[in-house]
Amino acid sequence: MGVRGFTTASAATAEGLELALAPALTPRGPVDDPSFFHGFVTEPQVLARGLLSLADITATRYFKYTPTTQRDPVLTAHGDRLRAEVFSACNSVYARLDLLATGMDGGEVAHGTTNVDIGMATRHALAAIGRNELLHLDVGRRGLAVATPEVAVTERPVEMPARWIPAFGNVAELHRGLRPMLTLDRASARAFLVSIPAATGAASTGWLAPAGGGIRIAPRRTVGAVHVQGLHRLSALKRLLPHVNGLTVYGPADGEPGATAFEVELPHARLLLGLTAESWRGFSGEGSLLSALADPEVTASAALVSALLSFEPAIDVERLRRESGLTTTEVGSGIAVLAASGRVGWDVNAGTYFHRELPDDPERVTRDNPRVGAARRLVGQGLVAQGGEPGEWRVRAGTPSEPADHTVREVDGTLRCTCTWQLTGGDDRGPCKHALAVQIHQKETR
Repeated sequence: MGVRGFTTASAATAEGLELALAPALTPRGPVDDPSFFHGFVTEPQVLARGLLSLADITATRYFKYTPTTQRDPVLTAHGDRLRAEVFSACNSVYARLDLLATGMDGGEVAHGTTNVDIGMATRHALAAIGRNELLHLDVGRRGLAVATPEVAVTERPVEMPARWIPAFGNVAELHRGLRPMLTLDRASARAFLVSIPAATGAASTGWLAPAGGGIRIAPRRTVGAVHVQGLHRLSALKRLLPHVNGLTVYGPADGEPGATAFEVELPHARLLLGLTAESWRGFSGEGSLLSALADPEVTASAALVSALLSFEPAIDVERLRRESGLTTTEVGSGIAVLAASGRVGWDVNAGTYFHRELPDDPERVTRDNPRVGAARRLVGQGLVAQGGEPGEWRVRAGTPSEPADHTVREVDGTLRCTCTWQLTGGDDRGPCKHALAVQIHQKETR
């Protein structure tokens, strides 16, 4: 398969990434000037309020509430649906609106990714749309255009914040470990949404526990409960209250506090909100992919996997294994690199990866994950050695600012380090550089 180029230059800076559109990959071959969708929407008010909810989220810092002017979703077309994704300004909330094929009429959904702003003119136009009003949608190389019989507005592609790229990767990995814990019908879902504090409210915390077909907020853990810190981060869902047909709450399989996701069912659409374990934590710093990225051979595996992707809404990992000739583990490592580059996401509803195309920048993975780079330097300098006991390693000091040696031990299949960072609670944000160095050393000395 040939290398996919972009139709115009993509500009990457320390602050952001301006997306040019990749040629659309279709069953008929590449299309150099893609149009993702051009047609009418069957549920105009659902789409309008969904996009406004995304704009509300990306313009809000939920930790010490502060509104901002950022309103720029990433749009991806998958052939059978359109996806719009954002992060909150504080990076602690991820939101994705999936507009399914049944929600579009009179046009074919193509393939591609772009990033646009939802400015004030578009917000005013979307806010004025009634339930039965005609809404025409055009998504493509020139951006996003929405039109009603009264008004038409167009938003051009804009720069995507640079920290969204590692955040996309951490969302994919964290959400991959979530399981459906609570499912609410229409009435119970709406009752729960009504009880959510406003975005400006206090960061209430509690365990969401099943209660008579609904949810109650409990002060302590009970069977089947999901821990949520900062319920006010769900407030943007209230805008869609009249259209909600159900709600699923996803939490860690072990029931411990961690990242969570809330997905509301809408007519011909779904809206998912993912929350970090605590409202002050951003997805870009979670470090959930570090172990996978430490594999010295991941870059080669990622290149092979990347060549086989074509905007699938559900990536077939087994097909990738067969066609690439890689092992299942190598495919997983390759996907981890692509996720860390923002090019692969995870759909908790389908339990599968999906593909979004961003410009390829292999060096960004190391740049965005400095612990991986530091671990590779420790190994390269010969500072990792077997310890005195089985399952024990000694990592010598690598810099004058870090004078102490550290001991890494394998405990219940997990590498544990004696460094201050891990001992003070950093281990829930991925392994430290010393544990990563041991992991790399083990791989290289087998």
